[in-house]
Amino acid sequence: MKELVEVIAKALVKNPEQVNVNETTDNSGTVYELHVAPEDMGKIIGKQGRIAKAIRTVVKAAATRENKRVMVEIL
Repeated sequence: MKELVEVIAKALVKNPEQVNVNETTDNSGTVYELHVAPEDMGKIIGKQGRIAKAIRTVVKAAATRENKRVMVEIL
């Protein structure tokens, strides 16, 4: 899952070397924290959050196949 988030983010941003994904686990499931360069934040979020929503949808679909609960936070 972590690699999936990383590959998607690196394909979208101008500075792929600054993409960082941290994985933490809590009671509700796994949380992936996506960190990008400040100038790439708009590209990851998209207009009205559409890109961010699409990233979350793809990751949740992949997690559902493995019977896991995941969340993607963009920081």
